[in-house]
Amino acid sequence: MLTDDLKKLIEGDVISDKATLSKYDSDYSIFRVEPKVVVFPKDRKDVENLVSYAVEKRKNGEEISLTGRSAGTDMSGGPLNDSVIVEFTKYFNHIREIGDDYAIVEPGVYFRDLERELDKKNLLFPSCPASKDLCAMGGIVNNNSGGEKTLEYGKTEKYVEEVTIVLADGKEHVLKPLSENELQVKLREQDFESDIYRKLYKLIKDNYDVIQAAKPKVSKNSAGYYLWNVCPPPACAGMAQAGDKKTFDITKLIVGSQGTLGLLTSAKVKLLRKKRYSGLLVVFSKTLGPIPGLVEDILKFHPESIESYDDKTLKLAMRFLPSLLKLMKGSAIKLLFQFLPELRMVVQRGVPQMILLISFASDNETKLKDDMNSAMGVVRNYPVGARVIKTEEGAQKYWTIRRQSFNLLHSHVKGMYAAPFIDDIVVDPKYMPELLPQVNAILDKYKDKLIYTIAGHPGNGNFHIIPLVRLNDEATRMIIPKVTEEVYKLVFKYGGSITAEHNDGLIRTPYLEEMYGKKIISLFEEVKDIFDPLRVFNPRKKVGGTFEYAMEHMRKE
Repeated sequence: MLTDDLKKLIEGDVISDKATLSKYDSDYSIFRVEPKVVVFPKDRKDVENLVSYAVEKRKNGEEISLTGRSAGTDMSGGPLNDSVIVEFTKYFNHIREIGDDYAIVEPGVYFRDLERELDKKNLLFPSCPASKDLCAMGGIVNNNSGGEKTLEYGKTEKYVEEVTIVLADGKEHVLKPLSENELQVKLREQDFESDIYRKLYKLIKDNYDVIQAAKPKVSKNSAGYYLWNVCPPPACAGMAQAGDKKTFDITKLIVGSQGTLGLLTSAKVKLLRKKRYSGLLVVFSKTLGPIPGLVEDILKFHPESIESYDDKTLKLAMRFLPSLLKLMKGSAIKLLFQFLPELRMVVQRGVPQMILLISFASDNETKLKDDMNSAMGVVRNYPVGARVIKTEEGAQKYWTIRRQSFNLLHSHVKGMYAAPFIDDIVVDPKYMPELLPQVNAILDKYKDKLIYTIAGHPGNGNFHIIPLVRLNDEATRMIIPKVTEEVYKLVFKYGGSITAEHNDGLIRTPYLEEMYGKKIISLFEEVKDIFDPLRVFNPRKKVGGTFEYAMEHMRKE
């Protein structure tokens, strides 16, 4: 029996009772997949033994696979599997080291715990998502997460300096960027890791032009394997010079691979020093029309972030104001008074179709004030309302609405499920006024079956659309693929990506061929074969996922 075998094999916990399997059969997606067993490895040796065991069983034709899981906040079905779940938050939850500009963390470290330690040193890991109070570092790295500060600082791929990972040989490896000299040494070695480098290097060089052409022309992307980032021009184009410059970075492939290439045991991440001063400019727009031009003009002042949410999100916040006040913490009466200006605005001018949160940060207080005044001067050229928020307390309500919109939907609308299935589209920001009305028109065709909110990152052209649906209704369940297909056709028309931050999982893997074409998908398959020839790690994500499997495992409640 699988459970008995694993109990003999590892020091950690092996659990297969019904309550545990039910706890780990879901994430924040629309799927439910019950595993056979959940394993809580205690140390590196446990993980190595797990992988070696699974490899041997696969060689003998047995159906077993391993899916790593940290906090389980994924919206794509990424940490779901019908075989073995490897859970990291119980034992792999240590911050091993914090230096002046880096941290070494295990995958089960909750971001909120890391942030608390970083705050003591005035340090920042800037690519955390909006779910930062819930998520863990394993998911952040494996999904190539982004968030509020991505506009200024970039996504997680920019901040991972090395990864420690158990590969399909059942051994732990440290992978980091290599110079041309280091790469040539690696290619001459004879072991499992060097074999990966040889095959991957050849794959990229032999298909260099087609790989670079396939890179989505958007500011951020989490779809597929990031082959174009491993060896950017001119290195793998045959023009690299021997030397110390790090030109071949395999971590760029591991980040965002959603645990399909191995099991992450730690990561070294780059940190930034926090800026001393910050401010917030809030813009209220009655229509979407002014937004692209306004965003383009504001970007000249290098804001730290430009976030947004729509009228439906604002109405939701007002509808569930008591719950929102609890999330904000503090005196309910005092917090309630903070919302009076917004309530007055809604009464006098109506509900704005979109609200922008434009944040600025600087180590120079005078520069911060000058930038915000200049930005406000630009905003006044547009038919929008705006407010400068001068205190952190004053900004809190806006950030809480933005960050908690999904949770409000998820927990307060009875009988309906917050269903993230078109939740992370991204296009060039200039296409926003064309794209969003068309997306609204698609969703409005099904308004008898769903309601929805739109929030996101307009500075990147990235939007999170969360419909509320009744998943226990078969007719409603059947419209999900229809809506998805229609919205994705629009995204492809504008040269966008179907996921900027949330990754592929069960929900988007079946659409990757439509996005990239057969040739790139065949290269993704080769990548999987290079790292994981027996398909041990996290099946049906990135490659091998089918629409049929996804539909069969959609929630029914």
